[in-house]
Amino acid sequence: MSANSEGIVETVSRLEAQLGERLARLRLSRNLTRDQLAKETGVSSRTLARLEAGQGASLDSFIRALLALNMESNLLAMLPDPAVRPIERVKLQGRERQRARPVQSETKPASEWAWGDDEE
Repeated sequence: MSANSEGIVETVSRLEAQLGERLARLRLSRNLTRDQLAKETGVSSRTLARLEAGQGASLDSFIRALLALNMESNLLAMLPDPAVRPIERVKLQGRERQRARPVQSETKPASEWAWGDDEE
């Protein structure tokens, strides 16, 4: 594993733990037991325990828990709407981007060889 991917794994683990802790605090602030929330979400109590412990679970389970806790607007606020990009719209002349294009690295200048250079 590269150093960069190790850093990402560490960051993901830390974020999972923080999200799990917040989910548990939110559930408790609503005075819900894990079993009550599990029943409301349709996921097992054990799955909720794993989420709260930051041990990972499916995105579906996480979203179900947030919806049951009436956190839909917060969930959608995590990612900005990609349709709202005025500067890019101007660059694309109002068209919507259909695919990603990798940024080209700086190209090396072509050799300065010309016809007749090797005749000396």
